[in-house]
Amino acid sequence: MYHGIISHGLVRPCTSLCRRIELISGHRSPRLLSARPTSAKHSSPFTSSSERKRIDKRDGAGQSEEGSWPEVCDVLVLGGGAVGSSVAYHLQQRARRDLRVVVVEQDPAYTKASTVLSLGGIRQQYTVKENIQLSLYGADFLRNASSLLAVEGEEPPDVQFRPQGYLLLAAEDKVELLRENFRLQVETGAKVQLFTATQLKAKYPWLNVTGIGAGVEGFENEGRFDPWALLSGLRRKATSLGAEYVRGNICGLSKRDQVDGAPAALTSAEILLPCGARRSIAFTRVVLACGAWSGEVAALAGIGAGEGVLAMPLHIYPRKRYVYIVHVPGLPGANTPIFIDTSGTYFKREGLNTHLYTVGKSHTEEQEPSIDDLEIDYDFFENEVWPVLANRVPVFENLKLQGAWAGYYDYHTLDQNPIIGPHPVYANMFIVTGFSGHGAQHAAGAGLATSEYILEGKFSTIDLNRFCFERVLTGEAVREKNVI
Repeated sequence: MYHGIISHGLVRPCTSLCRRIELISGHRSPRLLSARPTSAKHSSPFTSSSERKRIDKRDGAGQSEEGSWPEVCDVLVLGGGAVGSSVAYHLQQRARRDLRVVVVEQDPAYTKASTVLSLGGIRQQYTVKENIQLSLYGADFLRNASSLLAVEGEEPPDVQFRPQGYLLLAAEDKVELLRENFRLQVETGAKVQLFTATQLKAKYPWLNVTGIGAGVEGFENEGRFDPWALLSGLRRKATSLGAEYVRGNICGLSKRDQVDGAPAALTSAEILLPCGARRSIAFTRVVLACGAWSGEVAALAGIGAGEGVLAMPLHIYPRKRYVYIVHVPGLPGANTPIFIDTSGTYFKREGLNTHLYTVGKSHTEEQEPSIDDLEIDYDFFENEVWPVLANRVPVFENLKLQGAWAGYYDYHTLDQNPIIGPHPVYANMFIVTGFSGHGAQHAAGAGLATSEYILEGKFSTIDLNRFCFERVLTGEAVREKNVI
């Protein structure tokens, strides 16, 4: 994994970006900087080793090898990223210390975690009502995170939520679909505005509107945030409320078959510790929040390898995505929205007084790269991303590539929407994964919904029943069209 800093000759970007980029020097073309120096030092996306040590100490990593081990708990959360930590936070926020919650995370430094490596944006422009509702809850949570996640005696977290609307463009033959999505968004409470191509050109003179029929831009509840600050804030608050974090890999799940009318259930998890020892944790309920690796963990319980309903896998797999950092002189900083082209190519300004942008594009099925590592494909940028940007926004023709990173989507192949809710066979197993790139921005709402189902037996604040596992069994996709 590549991490580093930007050349001192450029304006300093936001702290979140500094954690995720790689210093790149040399030339591939007169405008494109891409050759990586052999002397470059790569580290985790944190600002310092002391910060990593504080995290390791606080998460109870030492418990896994020495000291007390949580042999039993009420709720075991598998995965300590933003989604898993949100579940732990919301459970402890409601139940306080009457509920023992343990979170298992294999990498407390989060060097390859999808949360930390995400783009750090939140939008309300979705085509499925539930996603819009999750975003609206998430935006409100980010606005109030400093108080919601405050811990007595410590500095309140700053998730750096900065309003910055998304602008989604539609081709001339897709305008009616855009209008249909726009109407759903407005009906659901989204703050968005529809523009014709002529209006877009007047508002953004630097935009080439050739082939564009219309666009929708958010003017509230959209923007950028620091995903690492959100994750660390959720984790710290959950811990302060009583949640315990342990370090290790999930290597086994024990179950109890259906007997005498009692439903089948999972009973304990086997954890492989960094020292090589194995420990088990018995639980009353378990939450699967392992992101891109959720399918592999589910298989430990026979999901996807059993009979009947258990023959059906989650259909959630890791998919690698690249994010590139470019320097683009000439664009008006404060007036630049987070931009999504008709092709799905995007760019996002980093900071208020900077010419740095994160840019990228999802692969087609035929282009999907290997997930064996997090190596970056710079040819994909030069051949697939840059030409689209330069055509749509001509000033991008003169960009310079400053860095890049790669991360994993927990990609749900059925419909690119998450699975949230109980498993139909294991009544005490709750699934919250498969966000297909939207996990960080929907973590707050997904954690709330999962905690409600665990404690109340139903969704209350946001009705997410359409996201339950049953749709996987029937193949009734709830397809999200605005997947970036």
